[in-house]
Amino acid sequence: MKILRVFLIAIIVGSFTFSCFEDRDDNVILASEINDFVWKGMNAVYLYKDEIPNLADDRFSSNQEYGTYLNSYSTPESLFESLIYDRPTTDRFSRIVDDYLAFEQLLSGTSKTNGLRYYSFQEPGSSNRILAIRQVIPNSAGDLANLTRGQYIIQIDGTAITLENATTLLSPETYTLHFADLNDNGTPETNDDTFTPNGIKVTLTKAIFTENPIHKTNIIDVDGEKLGYIFYNSFNQNFNNELNAAFANFKSNNIQHLVIDLRYNPGGAVDTSRLFGSMVTGQFVGQVFSKLIYNSSLQSLNTNYEFLNSFNGNTINSLNLAKIYVLTTGSTASASELLINSLKQYITVVQIGENTVGKTQASITIYDSPDFGRDEVNPNHLYAMQPLVANSVNVNDEAVPGTGLIPILPLNENVYNLGFFGDVNEPLLAKAIADIRGTGRFGQFENLNAVPYNIPDEPVYNNMYIENKFVGPLLRKQFLEQ
Repeated sequence: MKILRVFLIAIIVGSFTFSCFEDRDDNVILASEINDFVWKGMNAVYLYKDEIPNLADDRFSSNQEYGTYLNSYSTPESLFESLIYDRPTTDRFSRIVDDYLAFEQLLSGTSKTNGLRYYSFQEPGSSNRILAIRQVIPNSAGDLANLTRGQYIIQIDGTAITLENATTLLSPETYTLHFADLNDNGTPETNDDTFTPNGIKVTLTKAIFTENPIHKTNIIDVDGEKLGYIFYNSFNQNFNNELNAAFANFKSNNIQHLVIDLRYNPGGAVDTSRLFGSMVTGQFVGQVFSKLIYNSSLQSLNTNYEFLNSFNGNTINSLNLAKIYVLTTGSTASASELLINSLKQYITVVQIGENTVGKTQASITIYDSPDFGRDEVNPNHLYAMQPLVANSVNVNDEAVPGTGLIPILPLNENVYNLGFFGDVNEPLLAKAIADIRGTGRFGQFENLNAVPYNIPDEPVYNNMYIENKFVGPLLRKQFLEQ
């Protein structure tokens, strides 16, 4: 069965009993109508299509068989999950959403938030959890309340925090945080540490907020040489001009060293990663930065991303560096890993911190429309998908390992000593400075089983996406001109 035939199969109504449900606007929608979109979209673009027998072009011999198949799934989510290849290991990242408007906002860095992100760890001698603020987004409600990285939260609305209730406690638009002080009891061990309420309470209300991914920049004197530091939170294409301006500042100050802090960067746009790499370098214009390799049916879409010297009419502020430092944690993913994996083929990349997530695949948002693009979208529902559609590899065809990129200089973040971003005493940055000075490399900190606590209103995590402006016209040609 050719793709065109699959693309034009009609939804069979009348011959079968269809499940119905209500969408967010209380319109009754046939589940099979959305299921039809799910199957066709996955059949057309899913990276692992060849591994899923039910996605074969010749899977159905008739429209009736196809309709029966769709009708065997009561929800679009259940059909979608049935089409995912090796969910626990290979494809941990494809997703389906029931509100693409909200999802688009998350991709753009806009969410309803108070601007706080946390580490969660067990309180010594208790089953309760402590939240350590790991990041406060500038100009957010948390920032305006003068909250800082490294503060400890022992209760929310007067209730002790546990693994079971944390999400519930952090879900309301407004809640009160109860802070505590750490008492180490004069010993270096942590098992006798206590957290004592200090009487400070702060009430925060979430608001719609668009985050500038450039969290902080700094220029530091290191023994008479200039070190540029940039904390970059996501590869958000809406802030490419601001990123270029930050590099203009580095360039005008003639920095000799650069530390790129990607410790909490979950990814973002492939093209912005390419632009970032072009700003770091400048001596490789026209050479291959990275490649995208699609499934066997879409090999004509395979794309080389080359180093650039301009974008949208703007000259890129390139630093022409031959060596950089990159700070990573277990929250560093996707387009962040793409940047590291691609640059290390050309320059020395000293990775400091923890193993990254291990996501080498790129995705694209698929809508229920004739060409899966945003135009002419089906008005009857708000479902969309973001399946993995391509493998990202570097110039030497090397992918990011599923186990992540391993740091040259390992160092875990320590919830008892987080430090402040851009400060020379912050442990990860201090390790980079020590390496620049050649003054020795200090040992690892324990992270005490602390884990990033990402609440539902935070931006999309572990994401590397291809902008529709690059792929949309190609998809249109692929599916509508056959």
